[in-house]
Amino acid sequence: MIINFNRLLSTFLLAVISLSCSAQTGKPNIIIIMADDMGYGDLTSYGSTMINTPNLDKMAAEGIRFTDFHANGPVCSPTRAALLTGKYQQRVGIDGVVTAKHHRDKGLATGEITFAEAIKQAGYVTGMFGKWHVGYKTEFNPINQGFDEYIGYVSGNVDYHSHIDQEGYEDWWVGDKIKNEKGYSTDLITQHSVDFIKRHKDEPFLLYIPHEAPHGPFQGRKSPVERYVDGGNRSNPMKKKSKEELNILYKEMVEVMDEGIGEVMKTLKELNIDKNTLVFFCSDNGASSRVGSNGPLRGYKSTLWEGGHRVAAMARYPGTIGPNQINNETILTMDLFPTIMDVVGAEIPEDLDGISVKDNLFQSKPMPERDLFWGYAGRKAIRQGNWKLILPKKDVEPLLFNLNTDIGESNNVGSEHPKLVKSMLKKLEDWSEDVYSSSEDM
Repeated sequence: MIINFNRLLSTFLLAVISLSCSAQTGKPNIIIIMADDMGYGDLTSYGSTMINTPNLDKMAAEGIRFTDFHANGPVCSPTRAALLTGKYQQRVGIDGVVTAKHHRDKGLATGEITFAEAIKQAGYVTGMFGKWHVGYKTEFNPINQGFDEYIGYVSGNVDYHSHIDQEGYEDWWVGDKIKNEKGYSTDLITQHSVDFIKRHKDEPFLLYIPHEAPHGPFQGRKSPVERYVDGGNRSNPMKKKSKEELNILYKEMVEVMDEGIGEVMKTLKELNIDKNTLVFFCSDNGASSRVGSNGPLRGYKSTLWEGGHRVAAMARYPGTIGPNQINNETILTMDLFPTIMDVVGAEIPEDLDGISVKDNLFQSKPMPERDLFWGYAGRKAIRQGNWKLILPKKDVEPLLFNLNTDIGESNNVGSEHPKLVKSMLKKLEDWSEDVYSSSEDM
């Protein structure tokens, strides 16, 4: 028998190309990457001259960089609750931080539908690797909230090496079981994410990568352990480090995260699925007051100034989203849930507060006009177009800013627009009455 090896090779290559094309035209994969406490000005593409972030900068250059993207809250837990549910976090009872000390029995109600649960109904496998922070008890674990696979920690932060939380508890989970492993948390999150992609490359997947970086404790790859079981060395390590030391560590932490994101993007290309994968990146709130940069924005994490909730964000989807785009639309974290469902062609739940921004991302269609709201620790704010009304503290006069000309919120023009202030205050009161009426303020 004479074997035509050239014909066999040609047939084999055609089969490979066919399979590849089939994979690229199937249901799109979804990856959501979230930094923790990273400031608006902490990436090179957002003006940083101190931190090198080539992979995130490349992602922005190959897709969309957002200038007016906002976290739903100025601290960790509220933003994550809004992301997961597509609702204002006040509506689901997580208006504040779910702390390791005071809220170990609290969490996101399992009756709430998460984006992971919703997309599973569309035939997706779901994975999450990293920070949860919306419930400590097993019943609140990601495995019980729609994620097929989970490795990470459930508290607000852990020692990057020992994986001990603020109260001295071991906090590294595989599914709903504690199972610690050696390694720097940022690297572990990357390793597990890459492994998930490789194992599920031939089926539609949703991957949620909520990094710990650059949240404290401020530790690099070679930093010593600072926390031990039963609360050993529970003192705040920030107070032991100089400003210079903190800046050096913070820079490393962001750059290691960027390196890991590069590994994720490299894996997608090597597996030839990058053109069928929508990748979205954002931070959960602004930088804290001691480290990080919020660029031209006023305020820091935990405030309702722009520096507390306006964050760096970008989206990449080669062939669908064109390169080098700048998006100036006002978008919130809670919009990602309905957007994801719209992108994959699945049904969007009717009770969400967020809206799909798919047409804006893919076709540059303008967003519909809408009012947006923030609330935290008694402070409240409303965004109406370029106008922002803020109540920075209880029982104080409202402040009004035109963000189109005053992104730094330095010029209060409330006295010049009394009718606008009055109408925006009424909207803020109505919103508060709506979202807080059925939930307990944490």
